[in-house]
Amino acid sequence: MSLSGNLKTVSFPDILQLLATGKKTGVLEARTATRQKEVAFKNGNIIFASSINSTEDLLGNMLLRRGKISKTDLERAIALHKQTGRQLGTTLIDMGLFDKQEIGECLKLQIEEIVYNLFSWEEGDFIFHEGAKPSNAPFTIEMNTMNVVMEGTRRIDEWMEIQKVIPPDDVLLDVVASPKINREEIRLSLDEFRILALIDGEKTVPDLINMSPMGEFVTCRSIYSLINQKLVEPIGRRDQEKEEVEDEEEVVLSIIFTLYNQCFFRIRSAVEEMLGEDNNCFGAFSAQYRGGLLNYFPGLDPSSDLAPSFDKFLEAFKAMPAATRHHQLMSGLEQMLSEQLEYVFRLLGTGVYRHAVGRVKKEISHPLATRREVVKRFKIDEDFYHSLKRAEKVVKMIREE
Repeated sequence: MSLSGNLKTVSFPDILQLLATGKKTGVLEARTATRQKEVAFKNGNIIFASSINSTEDLLGNMLLRRGKISKTDLERAIALHKQTGRQLGTTLIDMGLFDKQEIGECLKLQIEEIVYNLFSWEEGDFIFHEGAKPSNAPFTIEMNTMNVVMEGTRRIDEWMEIQKVIPPDDVLLDVVASPKINREEIRLSLDEFRILALIDGEKTVPDLINMSPMGEFVTCRSIYSLINQKLVEPIGRRDQEKEEVEDEEEVVLSIIFTLYNQCFFRIRSAVEEMLGEDNNCFGAFSAQYRGGLLNYFPGLDPSSDLAPSFDKFLEAFKAMPAATRHHQLMSGLEQMLSEQLEYVFRLLGTGVYRHAVGRVKKEISHPLATRREVVKRFKIDEDFYHSLKRAEKVVKMIREE
């Protein structure tokens, strides 16, 4: 089976479904300029995953963070592993430090973290090596690929909600000294309790992720819950140095320009994957939006030479009456986004529509993570989600006809 391409045009969940339904055996390799990951399959099920050149470190550090092994024992095990050439997991079992079940649990968590991380990749080359076997695998653990797809998709939606609440990377977190909640009402999961024990007013979200034994997603979900329960709060930025004054309007417009251009590109790509690039039906439909500021959102690959420039968009925006230009821009983008998604449903049905919505939703996560305060203050996220709800409402009405 020849399967290769770029995640810009074929999403990672689609690749997983293809390999699962085809009951394929082999290794899927995905790489960017700085990252490389491999996922191994047997009869369509995931059996192993690794981040190249860091598998042993991942397992060792995971055991260390979980308090399962001392630093001294880990160093001994790594030294022995290098001398014998046997895998670290196997070496730890041979040394009597762990049994196979304990190592298996940690490997399962490691595999999940690697695979779920790939759900967030927007680009990167991939190739499936049919019949290949995973390298550096002490043993394998079989996971139902379709269950992984369902969980990964659910995590994308949940991650969007989490990103709305957790603070930026340079903000310190501390335990609320006098929480305004009855002790009887406090209900903490084991994961939340573990994270709460790490919070001391001197750590940021990235610090907690690095120290946590549970991986990035579970850690951030726990922080999200603790903040919502008003048990943990942000207490200020780690670096209080005066920041360079920036033009806030230009920052907002840059976020809007990047976010919506990416969204329209994702929608057009979803249609072209089904109908081919030579089919112009979607291009003919989207031509109705050519006018005014919407000219700067053509649905082209933002990285291509043909994509419009932000500077020209900014110049056109500032030439409009100041009192109405922001409202005019956002109302036009909201209508354009919802109507394009509705058109995808009418043209290609529920599956492709859901696929396009999923791709679009992922685009909001980056501005929410990097410029959350600006996004919230100017209600960029509210306008974005309103567009999606508007499209969903129309799709629901069509189904009920």
